[in-house]
Amino acid sequence: MKPLKHYLLLVVFLLTFGLVVGCGNENVSNKQTEQDTKQETKTEEAAFPVTLTDGLGEKVTIEAEPKKIVSLIPSNTEIAYELGLGEKIVGVSDFDNYPEDVKNKEKIGDLMNPNIEKIISLQPDLVLAHASGENQQKEGWQQLKDAGITVLVVPNAKKFEDVYKSIELIGKATGTAKKAEEIIKNMKTKLADIQEKAKAIKEEEKVTVWVEVSPVPELYTAGKGTFIHDMLEMISAKNAAGDQEGWPMYTEEKAVALNPDVIVTTYGYYVQNAAEQVMARPAWKDVPAVKNKRVYDIHSDLVDRPGPRLVEGVEELAKAVYPEVFK
Repeated sequence: MKPLKHYLLLVVFLLTFGLVVGCGNENVSNKQTEQDTKQETKTEEAAFPVTLTDGLGEKVTIEAEPKKIVSLIPSNTEIAYELGLGEKIVGVSDFDNYPEDVKNKEKIGDLMNPNIEKIISLQPDLVLAHASGENQQKEGWQQLKDAGITVLVVPNAKKFEDVYKSIELIGKATGTAKKAEEIIKNMKTKLADIQEKAKAIKEEEKVTVWVEVSPVPELYTAGKGTFIHDMLEMISAKNAAGDQEGWPMYTEEKAVALNPDVIVTTYGYYVQNAAEQVMARPAWKDVPAVKNKRVYDIHSDLVDRPGPRLVEGVEELAKAVYPEVFK
């Protein structure tokens, strides 16, 4: 009996000791959690000033969280709205059209011809410029800087990875870095899903697509080095102009000779019945896309504006080209 009694006492002791240690660890853990939370809060509070490298490779220091923002180009505006900064935006370009709320914002000209005096009068903390306007507007940007306004030049995006970097940059500049990470993650997830579905398309089933960004008589299309080309590759389609670079111009005869299976126009927002006009061209009557009535229009902003809606562009393109795969 004695050994059994000693054994029971030992068990009780170990259990008691375990509880004491457990409670002690829990208290330590709670204290640690509180300290971590305080540290995180402190870190978030200390997010500014922040120094960033902009699209021109220059260091830009933002002293405090921006309260008033002016955007000089639609892509920057769309990114800012997606980051939840709509209420802070006080000025946008004349070409801004999305989201609907931009209609309520002050117009400040555009990237190449900004109204510097108007921008200064809005008293923004931050102006989101764009690298594509460097040659024309560097002097104007300097005027803004001389007026005490921080100017952040967003890089000129040519591929999806560049768009992610632009979103990340604007996120860090505005104190919305976590939201930026979330947006980028969602974009990548959606694109991965699309590409996974595209794997079902066999090599011999791939269709050739002619993307028309400007109608006759001056036919322009998208070649390599454009979002449209990358999108076609993502959905396992062939770009009819895939051997060209940038935005080449084609004669109607040369375009017809490409004999595309699908035609996609991107100018239906300013040319009514764009698809019908393509199908009505006499020279195109024997082109497979026209014969099979496979001519579609997709809004250009979804396929060439470097912002979060590019994923929607990929989805629209996929549904038009492979409706049986992307339902």
